[in-house]
Amino acid sequence: MTTTNRIQLLPIISPIIAIASALFVGAILILIAGANPVTAYTALFQESMNNYFGFGNTLTKMTPLLLTSLGVLVALRGGQFNIGGEGQIYLGALGSALVGLYVQGLPALIHIPLGLLVGFMFGAVWGWIPGYLKAIRGVNEVITTLLLNYIAMNLVSYLVQNPLKAANAPSPYSPLIAKSAQLPILPGSLAHGGIFLGLLIAGILWILLQRSPFGYQITAVGFNPTASAYAGISVPRTIILVMTLAGGLAGLAGSCEVMGLKYRLFEEVSPGYGFDAIAIAFLSRGNVLGVVLTSLFFAALRSGANVMQRSAGVPVTVVFAIQGLAMLFVAIALALESQNSNLLFRKKREP
Repeated sequence: MTTTNRIQLLPIISPIIAIASALFVGAILILIAGANPVTAYTALFQESMNNYFGFGNTLTKMTPLLLTSLGVLVALRGGQFNIGGEGQIYLGALGSALVGLYVQGLPALIHIPLGLLVGFMFGAVWGWIPGYLKAIRGVNEVITTLLLNYIAMNLVSYLVQNPLKAANAPSPYSPLIAKSAQLPILPGSLAHGGIFLGLLIAGILWILLQRSPFGYQITAVGFNPTASAYAGISVPRTIILVMTLAGGLAGLAGSCEVMGLKYRLFEEVSPGYGFDAIAIAFLSRGNVLGVVLTSLFFAALRSGANVMQRSAGVPVTVVFAIQGLAMLFVAIALALESQNSNLLFRKKREP
């Protein structure tokens, strides 16, 4: 195989190698913890993938990971780093909760889409703010999205502790949303209809990014905004658009948590899905199918972690270490890919 072919295949095989390497190092950590890696991984993946109830739990955790990761991916394709997925999840959850609590008397056929739409809009506004500041004012989107996370989280915390708090609630959470605003549940499991929404959006997004002028515009701005501006593409408008869309997708993740799983707004809507989504998007190397598969992998880790702890005596923290190791190996792969690309470029220029 030539050097050129190896470089072309590297973006495809590097995530697989990264995950395999992370699992291998994770096995060493399990051995250090005094447990059997085979037993631990069997318990982990058998519970999360082979068991019907466990797989339903995996799909439930996959839904917010998938939607938020797609948002991060869209922003990355446009050259923007959306670190605000966590806050956008909170805002989307808030929007859907308000619809479920205060909009009454609608049939489910209207109430559910309305709740999802408002959740998308709330998240989109939270993505539009850093997009506007970056495009018009030149403010770094990493800083603004990160700071907006804390505003969103504290806003939801205040609301569920005060005006939205359920009567006689032992902890901060809102009353139950209307039945007509709740997503349908797969029989015998925790999985809800949000997973189908996530997969549908993934398919639409793949078509838009790969087969439409809209996708070409985003990719062009992400690769070279200066050349894109010379080609007649509005770079500020594209930046605002991708950040707004990224926020909306993360907002849908929060909507699914409220409408499909918890049926009320909690103080801690997300256990860190917005930050996991950053790892998933990078691990997937900008590929929509990769985001789907990697979201499933991360969800399986989360779903089977407690079972692994009970069955094999392995701390749950090992799962988070595996996630971090996967990111580390991806970063190494990216560095090697960049080095090999530079080497190939120099070779081509040699007489």
